[in-house]
Amino acid sequence: MKAETNIHYKPKIKLQMRDGYRFVEKVVKKNNLHTVCEEARCPNIYECWDRGTATIMILGDTCTRACGFCSVKTGKPTWNDPMEPVRTAMAVKKMNLRHVVITSVDRDDIKGDYGANIWAQTIKQIHHHVAGCTVEVLTPDFKGNESALLKVFSSRPEIFSHNVECVERISKNVRNQADWKRSLHVLRFAVSKGMHTKTGMMVGLGETKNEVIHTMQQVADLGVSIFTIGQYLQPTKNHLPVDRYVSDEEFINYKAIGYELGFSVVESGALVRSSYHADEQARLLHTKSKKLL
Repeated sequence: MKAETNIHYKPKIKLQMRDGYRFVEKVVKKNNLHTVCEEARCPNIYECWDRGTATIMILGDTCTRACGFCSVKTGKPTWNDPMEPVRTAMAVKKMNLRHVVITSVDRDDIKGDYGANIWAQTIKQIHHHVAGCTVEVLTPDFKGNESALLKVFSSRPEIFSHNVECVERISKNVRNQADWKRSLHVLRFAVSKGMHTKTGMMVGLGETKNEVIHTMQQVADLGVSIFTIGQYLQPTKNHLPVDRYVSDEEFINYKAIGYELGFSVVESGALVRSSYHADEQARLLHTKSKKLL
């Protein structure tokens, strides 16, 4: 099954280097941190860094997987930095963040917990050194290892996120070393352990509208609270091509459907990425959760 061929405009990106952007850039470089904003060539880097937000990437900058949509470099990681959790916390404190998103490369080479211990230490160090800062984690699947996931959960991140990335039918082509059902298991397990849970996906990779809605229904049924959906943009000519550019009207429709399905927060738009406006999503979720109590 192939999606409707419907090429729309390419979303426009604002390239503005203001004082906020330069400040975040300085803190990131001074603390020798990696960010997914840079490594994954996020189109929102100028807007987000100007707002004083960044998605910090731990466990190095080399991924053990080679997903067809992602520009983060792949290979054999050489990362060895036990002080990274402390340095990350100090950078978050320097930036005076109230909400921070932490992500990482896949580290299938770290046997036992796939890097979960560093994840847990990083969350704990931020909570210890930056009072009042909420922590959102966007994690790999840890190969579905529940012991590894429990290490992350035990450090009590305010939001746990893991992306399904795309609809099931094209998943093997998009991320051939991952498993779509395993991602659902990770989300289900997180919800079962009381985590405020989030996931996201891209469109424009060859899916149909009905497949998108079905995917939204599947993750909503798991109890996921926050859902994000954005346009896939080809980072280089060596990555998967864009099948189509989704219209603003379609994104608006997905947002409405998401709320009908029961998500507490839905972020839907061409330039939406997993951590786009994550601080606002966290505040909205917190407000809604308190109203439900």
